[in-house]
Amino acid sequence: MGAARTVSFATLGCRLNQVDTQQIQTLLEARGFRTVNFDEPADVVVVNTCTVTARAELSDRQTIRRAARVSPRATLVVTGCWAQTSPGEVAGLAGVDLVVGNGDKHRLPELVERAVADRIQVADRVQVSDIARARTLEVAPTARLNGRSRAFLKVQDGCQHRCAFCIVPRARGASRSLDPKVVLDQARLLVEAGHPELVLTGVDLGHYGADLVPRTTLAALVRSLAEIPGLRWVRLSSLLPAYFTPELHEIVTTSPVVAPHFHIPLQSGSDRVLRAMRRPYSARMYRALVERLADARPRLGLGADVIAGFPGESDDDFAETVACVRELPFSYLHVFPYSARKGTEATRLEGQLDSRTITRRSRVLREIGRAKRDEFRRELVGRVEEVLVLESLERATGRLVGLTGNYVEVVFSGAPSLVRTLATVRVTAVQGDRALGELEAPGADDG
Repeated sequence: MGAARTVSFATLGCRLNQVDTQQIQTLLEARGFRTVNFDEPADVVVVNTCTVTARAELSDRQTIRRAARVSPRATLVVTGCWAQTSPGEVAGLAGVDLVVGNGDKHRLPELVERAVADRIQVADRVQVSDIARARTLEVAPTARLNGRSRAFLKVQDGCQHRCAFCIVPRARGASRSLDPKVVLDQARLLVEAGHPELVLTGVDLGHYGADLVPRTTLAALVRSLAEIPGLRWVRLSSLLPAYFTPELHEIVTTSPVVAPHFHIPLQSGSDRVLRAMRRPYSARMYRALVERLADARPRLGLGADVIAGFPGESDDDFAETVACVRELPFSYLHVFPYSARKGTEATRLEGQLDSRTITRRSRVLREIGRAKRDEFRRELVGRVEEVLVLESLERATGRLVGLTGNYVEVVFSGAPSLVRTLATVRVTAVQGDRALGELEAPGADDG
């Protein structure tokens, strides 16, 4: 028998892309492919792209060129959001053999087999269907178990909103949910395989279940997941404020299985800008929700996305955003300089700001974000925290990295056998964006 064909992967962009790549990897390995590092020559290279910003597309191009250099004889496959929105542009890049859109990712292994065997016609080397027609979410295999402590579970894709700055609905289609029975089956398999934490992912996660028959909700799904034996934490990815219904608020603030960490996009603290962005909430609504959550869950990890320099953002609008992020109890911020995306409403708005203003405002917000991050971590010093041990940094010295429920990485000394288990540590200091700690004996108090 000949040597197994090799495949390598490069994933750009969001967590959802990472989950998609893991699922593609699982399918290709089931067909006999052996995964190698992206820096090694491979028979097939899959690049899973992002298109959320102009910088993301630059990274896509650089990664595709790098793939062609490292594996010049490989079948080079480009998939993901940039492949979906700009298939002709992607297909025209040197070295690209196959372009597969988001709506056709489930067919990628079959297409790769045909391309490798040279049984695919030139006219068929771009496989990008109209994702706007997609009405169901393909049932994907449970992502391969690759030794990671946390498992990411994709339960939803697509988005029902049409924010003025966002290209994602064009790249991902309408909101589509995975049947709760399928989700629970996959979740049980992941927990039984040794994953104490499940991260629920989706583009518009809070819309989960609204497209299903019978209709269901994210709150009902989380409630069912919390009953799985051996599951320590369910962690939710990004959620819009309007999705925090009384039912969801109750389960996420009272269940010990729901991680005390939420990521709630803000984008702007100005109602005028939020309306121009077509965001489905006001700054007042956002503030009230965040304060309610923080009151209900002490030491809550809270993250937000903020866009700096949206068209028409005045000095007063920006000042409102600065005041909002200063006053609310964020533990970190993701700051995005506004980036015009072809095909979005925002490119046609008046008041496009110059790059220097956007850069300056981004820098101000990032400085506030760093201060918030450092303050949150300092408040943990002296406390005893349960962590999920993610990895061993230095086997020789026994340094491990653990993640708290409120999304803080803690570095401490311990045996490598603790990886993928829960440990109790006392936080002793802060170092950059991580905390330092010491392994605690069972039964220690929380300081």
